[in-house]
Amino acid sequence: MNRYTTRTAVLEVILILVGIVFISPLVILVSLALRTPTAEPGFLGFTWPLNFGNFATAWTESAMGASLMNSALITAISVALIVLFASTAAYTLASKTQGWSRGLFYLFLAGFLFPGQLAMLPLYLWFAKIGLVGTPWAVIAINVGGFLPFAIFLYSTFLRDLPREYEEAATIDGARPTRAFISIVFPLLRPITGTIVILAGLAIWNDFFTPLLYLSGSDTSTAPLSVYSFVSQYSANWPLIFAALIISVIPILVAYFLMQRFIIRGFASGLKG
Repeated sequence: MNRYTTRTAVLEVILILVGIVFISPLVILVSLALRTPTAEPGFLGFTWPLNFGNFATAWTESAMGASLMNSALITAISVALIVLFASTAAYTLASKTQGWSRGLFYLFLAGFLFPGQLAMLPLYLWFAKIGLVGTPWAVIAINVGGFLPFAIFLYSTFLRDLPREYEEAATIDGARPTRAFISIVFPLLRPITGTIVILAGLAIWNDFFTPLLYLSGSDTSTAPLSVYSFVSQYSANWPLIFAALIISVIPILVAYFLMQRFIIRGFASGLKG
């Protein structure tokens, strides 16, 4: 029996077309990064000769190495603090039945209602007063505070669906609430923790405005700021911009490919962990 039918052929063609649509921006990005300054600006394909020197120039002129280290440091610390604060806060709110816990939960959710731009000026003045402007700690504090409401919401929703038998069994065995959370509850949160790590990590790594506001004029820079360094008031060096953009994307892609097995396992494990 021939299982390769007309429907299968149509699906294959559709999938190939979808793949072409998704890979086309990447091909255009690479082609623009390999251009010479004299290449025709309106053409989106590859031009010859290919100028691989753009990557070396982008790396040296923008101090991309130090910027990548700063971005990695800011992202890692911010994500770790978000997971720590959000998981413990959500566990406390979800395990308490008093009225104050529900009110505090809605108070955290109120962070969704107010745009961050409203607090931009007072926060900047306050950070300047305590001497944190120009340091990565100001950026880390803004990242953690901005993402906490969303992370607490996700953790709280997930925790309310967890069976309490696991925690009760640990309590009967003599485990204190802190030990029960670390040994029993938090491992069960792997799926939602993976989601928060991915969403927060990508958002913080690609964030441009917060580092621009708090790190401008200092010796500390992040990968998006290094890319922006090739843009001037009257012109932009597009080949170097796209080359620097590719360099800045590589670390986050490598991290994803190295961790995808653990991320997928965490998503698939559910309550089996």
